[in-house]
Amino acid sequence: MTTLALVGNPNSGKTTLFNTLTGSNQRVGNWPGVTVERKEGQLKQDHTIMIQDLPGSYSLSPYSSEEVVTRNFLINNRPRKILDVVDSTNLERNLYLTLQIMETGIPIVLILNMMDLLAKQKNRTINMKKLAYMLDVPVVGISALKHNNIDKLIDKIRDDDPRTYSMPSYDPRLESAIEMIKAQIKDRVPEDQSRWFAIKLFERDEEITAQFEFDAHQAQEIETIIHTAEGIFDDESDSIVVNARYDYIARIVNMCVIDHGDFKMSVSDKIDRIVTNRWLALPIFVLIMWFVYFLSIQTIGTIGSDWVNDHLFGTLIPNTATQILTAWHVAPWLEGLIVDGIIGGIGSVLGFLPQIAMLFLCLGILEDCGYMARIAFVMDRLFHHFNLSGKSFIPMLIATGCGVPGIMATRTIENEKDRKMTIMLTTFMPCSAKLTIIALVSGTFFPHNSWVAPSAYFLGGLAVVCSGIFLKKTKMFSGDHSPFVMELPAYHLPRLDNTLRSVWQRAYAFIYKAGTIIFLSCVLIWFLSSFNFRMQMVDQNHSILRALGAVIAPIFAPLGFGDWHATVAVLAGLIAKENCVGTLHITFMSGASGASFTELLRANYSAMAGYSFLAFNLLCAPCFASIGTMYKEFGDARSTWRAVFYQTSVAYMVALVIYQSSQLINHVFSPVGLVLAAIVVAIIFYGLFVKHAQSDNEAVISL
Repeated sequence: MTTLALVGNPNSGKTTLFNTLTGSNQRVGNWPGVTVERKEGQLKQDHTIMIQDLPGSYSLSPYSSEEVVTRNFLINNRPRKILDVVDSTNLERNLYLTLQIMETGIPIVLILNMMDLLAKQKNRTINMKKLAYMLDVPVVGISALKHNNIDKLIDKIRDDDPRTYSMPSYDPRLESAIEMIKAQIKDRVPEDQSRWFAIKLFERDEEITAQFEFDAHQAQEIETIIHTAEGIFDDESDSIVVNARYDYIARIVNMCVIDHGDFKMSVSDKIDRIVTNRWLALPIFVLIMWFVYFLSIQTIGTIGSDWVNDHLFGTLIPNTATQILTAWHVAPWLEGLIVDGIIGGIGSVLGFLPQIAMLFLCLGILEDCGYMARIAFVMDRLFHHFNLSGKSFIPMLIATGCGVPGIMATRTIENEKDRKMTIMLTTFMPCSAKLTIIALVSGTFFPHNSWVAPSAYFLGGLAVVCSGIFLKKTKMFSGDHSPFVMELPAYHLPRLDNTLRSVWQRAYAFIYKAGTIIFLSCVLIWFLSSFNFRMQMVDQNHSILRALGAVIAPIFAPLGFGDWHATVAVLAGLIAKENCVGTLHITFMSGASGASFTELLRANYSAMAGYSFLAFNLLCAPCFASIGTMYKEFGDARSTWRAVFYQTSVAYMVALVIYQSSQLINHVFSPVGLVLAAIVVAIIFYGLFVKHAQSDNEAVISL
């Protein structure tokens, strides 16, 4: 099996090309030892060629775990060939990684992607023959989105050219220093890798330097070479290399690129003048998210969910199962387990699959067309006002699909304090599991209000912003945050097959979760709700679940849902947030006759109690899988428990204020609730608006 590496900058179209080349011949997992996604697939036209889709990287001088994975694979695994995907509309920025790849000595195919957009939007022409001549590498111009010239690329991939390509040559003074360092390590590394290692040593790369274990004399020799070059250039060694590469790129661009209209605005630029406008950006984002949730929760998605809930799992499957089990003379307890526990519990979760799939489809289209990258840019401006790093928005955006990859995505944040704070706040955003709760509450208590579902999204964002203001005042998280740097890809029509593949993968993960974790949870919940401590089958009012829920229920009374049904649903949500819905369905519907599930909910809870339940489960401690990922990223149990306590405290305070405010507006007074709400409002005001200073006049306090 011949292994090729697919490398490129983020947003260069690398994933689209990988899907085009491999189709369904893909495997997805994690790289050994790290929680970074690994994709590999066989070339559709030749199954003897395996393509490794490496994480998007800007450089082989790594700052994030994704870039570390990319560098280590190229240097340690030495693939047969590197497929370097370059965004042709941003040639200067992308060629920086290309030069570093060439320095590794591995044969390379330079793939200029988005060539269809180059002339249309950038008014540019690239002379590919001249570019191939100057770099001395094969160059292919394609459009991965439209499948243009893919056949030519495949020919280049399958072409086993034995020749060794030349490497870029920089300033003669720098080249002299590199050659002297190469002489120091010539017996320690292969000849074709010596230049790459020499440059890394010149840059004082600590990881590479530590690998050589130089004695004092050799270390002094190399340091003298570097120090002399720094004196000649009057600059730091790593900056010398960076400037040399960009000078080389400038010469290539001047020779190979023709600009037909330097001052003519592209279509993307014209759109960005509106969607990233200082005053219009956020209102546009709010309207877009409202429309996304309107399609998913209120209209198209709801049509599918209503049919699944009311007909498929409401009558067809339960009635059919009951008839079969009755005909087989199955014991009543087993029939209750299958019909009420398994079918009812899992069905109540899968009933929201059409809404979730519709939401994934809408978000996938926004991401594929390039709009989501703009939102990260817009949110950076907002986050900076509240002492948050703009990079924190990317993990939070990912967390809208699932909290686990969202937490893992914080590894791209270089500032350690910002990274840990983002880990703590990321799960405030509603993930796909929480969408079942959002859909249940909005559909049950606010069926004609299209703003309730998107308000959950904005409530999560508000919790993030307010937490950023407060936590940055604490000693643990105080300090400057890292700058936000991100490529903004050109707008383009989303590719339907990529979007549908993404929707299917997420929907399949949701179904798989329902068939495993939620299945076991439903069986456990049914057992606890059907038996007492003497292991006798009883009605729910005398069950183990009722007894456990009754002990904890008073804690949630000021939030409006202080009964055992909602209490055990909250606890079950720690296993998986979808369990909140399944547990409510089991506890209300077991033995119930006549009334529907939604009618029973409306009879037991007010509308604002339902919204309070939504707010609490939206912001409280996430599921066990996310908590486990938090522990792995934090690296210690103390930080993890601190994060869980903070998240649950914020959830309780927000839900308390929401419910008690509604009670006050409706002139319903609860002395205990009002006193607690007043205390919470005072705490929130104190945390957000009162500055705390120590003797050094820094606004820091201990958390």
